[in-house]
Amino acid sequence: MHPEGFAESIGALVLPEIPKILTLLDRTAVSPTYGCFDRTYWHYRMIDFPCGMSQEFVLPLALVWSMQQLPENPYYASAEIRELIVAGMRFAARSSHPDGSCDDYYPFERAAGAAAFSLFAILRSAEILALPPEPELDNFMMRRARWLAEHVESGRLSNHEALIVACLESAERRFPGQGFDAFMHQRLKRLLSWQDTEGWFDEYGGADLGYLSLTIGLLADLDRRRPDLALRQPLAAAINFLAHFVHPDGTVGGEYSSRSTLNFFPFGFEIAASWSPMAQAIRQQVKRPLIEQRTPCYSDDRIIGHHLWAWLLTLENDCLDRCEAAPLPSGEMWFPACQLFVDRQGENMMVAALGRGGVYKYFSGGQLAVSDTGVTLRRKSDGKTAVTHLGGAAAVVAEGSVVTSGPMTFAKSALLTPFKNVILRLLMISLGRFFPDLVRRSLQKLLVTGKNEAPYRFERRFERSKSGWTVYDTIASDAGWSDVDLVGISGHQTSITTIMARVYQKDQLVPFISLNDALAGLGPNNPLTFERRMDAK
Repeated sequence: MHPEGFAESIGALVLPEIPKILTLLDRTAVSPTYGCFDRTYWHYRMIDFPCGMSQEFVLPLALVWSMQQLPENPYYASAEIRELIVAGMRFAARSSHPDGSCDDYYPFERAAGAAAFSLFAILRSAEILALPPEPELDNFMMRRARWLAEHVESGRLSNHEALIVACLESAERRFPGQGFDAFMHQRLKRLLSWQDTEGWFDEYGGADLGYLSLTIGLLADLDRRRPDLALRQPLAAAINFLAHFVHPDGTVGGEYSSRSTLNFFPFGFEIAASWSPMAQAIRQQVKRPLIEQRTPCYSDDRIIGHHLWAWLLTLENDCLDRCEAAPLPSGEMWFPACQLFVDRQGENMMVAALGRGGVYKYFSGGQLAVSDTGVTLRRKSDGKTAVTHLGGAAAVVAEGSVVTSGPMTFAKSALLTPFKNVILRLLMISLGRFFPDLVRRSLQKLLVTGKNEAPYRFERRFERSKSGWTVYDTIASDAGWSDVDLVGISGHQTSITTIMARVYQKDQLVPFISLNDALAGLGPNNPLTFERRMDAK
C-alpha cells in the first residue's frame, strides 16, 4: 500500500532514516567528539580525520524538529534533538581548519563541496532554530563563508557554486554589513556564466540532470528570497531544458547524464511552480516516485543527508500557490552542446547520450523497457575493461536516424592499496597541505576526466521505425578477439568516480547481456555486431 498523501509519503522516506543519522552521531555530551556525525572516525576509529561533509546532517534533524506537518513525527520540538543539532554545529566549528575550511576524503584536502554543503546546512539550521548570537559558532560561520567566497576550486561544478551562493546569501542575512552580499553577487555572476544557451549548467563539461535539479532548487529558493537578483530568466531556461528529460514514470536522469547520477532534488520545482508553468508540469510528474516509494536507494552515509533535507524542503513548500501546468515537450530534440538526444511520443520515450557512445534509456507505455550503457569487454591478459561510454564520441543526427562512433576507452577501476594510501597521506601532509587544489586536479584527471584509449572501435546506430527504435552495435578490434574473455551490455554500468552515482534502483535488476557466443568463430578482422529492437508496444 502506498501512503495516501504527500506528507505521509515524505514521512515514510525520511523518518526511518533519522535513527540512522542519530546512530552516526556521537551523542555523549562529555566526549571530545560530541556532535560528530562521522561514525567511522569517532566510533570505529578507522580514519585519522573527521569528514566535514558529515556535519550536513544537522539540517535534516533541524527540519524534522521544526515540521509539525510531518505525520507521526516523534522529533517535532524535541529539546534533546535541538541540543544535538547545536552540538553538531559546534563540532563542525571545532574540527575545521583555522581558515574555516574542512576535509572530505583526504586530510588537508580543504574540499569546497564539503564546506559548502555543511555550511548551507548549518546556516539554515541556525535560522530554523532561531539560534541567538553565539561567538564560537558565529565566528566559525563567518570564517567558512569567507573562505568559500574567496576559494576557487578546480573544475566546473555548478551545484557547488550554487551552494556557495546560497551560503553567502544566508551569511549576509545573519551577519549584515560583513561584505557577504558583494561576494554573493560575484559568485552568482560566475555561476550564471557557466549556463549554456541550451539551458543546462556545467558539471565537469556536460549536463547532469540530477545535479542540475539541485542548482535549480538553490536558485529558485534564492529567487524567492531575493527577487532583485532577476533569476527568473536563467531559471526558466534551466527548467525548460530539464523538462525534456522527465521520464514517463516520473524519474529523471541516470547513466546518460554527464556524471551518471540518479539523484534528484524536487524542492526547486515546488518553489518555481508558483510562476513557471513548466516547473508545475515537472513538479506533478517527479512527485510520483516519492509518493509511490520508487526512489533509488540513497542510504549511504555520504549522500543520504542531501536527499533528506531536499525531500523535507519539498514538503515544506508543498503549500505554495501554483500556476497552470504546461505540457511537457514532445517529439525529437537534439542538444548538440551537451550531446543529448531525446524523442518523446506520448508515453514512449527514448533518450541517448551520443557523446557518451549512445548510452540510452527507452520507455514504453510509461515504463522503463530498456536501459543500456553500451558494449563493454574485458581482456584476459590484464583484466582491463574497455567501454564505449566515457565520452568523446562523434555524433551524426538526421531525421529518424542517429549515429555515434569512436574509440573505446578503458574503464576507471583503480583501487586504493595500503602502499597508495601511505603515499597519498605523505603527499597530503606535505605538498597537499599547501597546494590542495593541485592534488585535487590530479585526482580529478585520474578518476573523472582523463581517458586512455583501448584498441577497439565502436559504432552505435539508432534507426526509427513505425513500431519504435532499433539499435545496431558494431565493435571492431585492432588486436583481434583472442584476448577478450567477456563481452556484453550492462543496463547500469558506470566507469567514472561520481559520489552520487551507482546507487541501487529496482529497474537495475536485469541480466547482463552476454555477447560471448557471437565471438565464437569470429575472425580477427571481423567486427562484432548486435541488433536490439525496441517496440513501442
